[in-house]
Amino acid sequence: MANAPNRSLPALPARLTHEQADAFARSCATALHATQPRPGAVWVVDAAALAHFDSAALAALLAVHRQLQARGETLQLAAMPQRLHDLATLYGVRDLLST
Repeated sequence: MANAPNRSLPALPARLTHEQADAFARSCATALHATQPRPGAVWVVDAAALAHFDSAALAALLAVHRQLQARGETLQLAAMPQRLHDLATLYGVRDLLST
């Protein structure tokens, strides 16, 4: 299904710290559970609004990545802020969050 259209997950909020991370991950899980797996599909998360975050944002995104990987699907971040890119690189998980 290489030509399958991208699917969208909830966009990242302006603030994603440990207080909001679980709720964001749950909202993504809810969206995923509402659909049938489609191996090869790409799920897009819009990160344009993200301004304030900590390592919990990465943890939430990695949780979503693992769920998608189990379904044979991929996570793609759109408009990833440079600071998030730098943090993901520092933690060695940059390649898991394709852009």
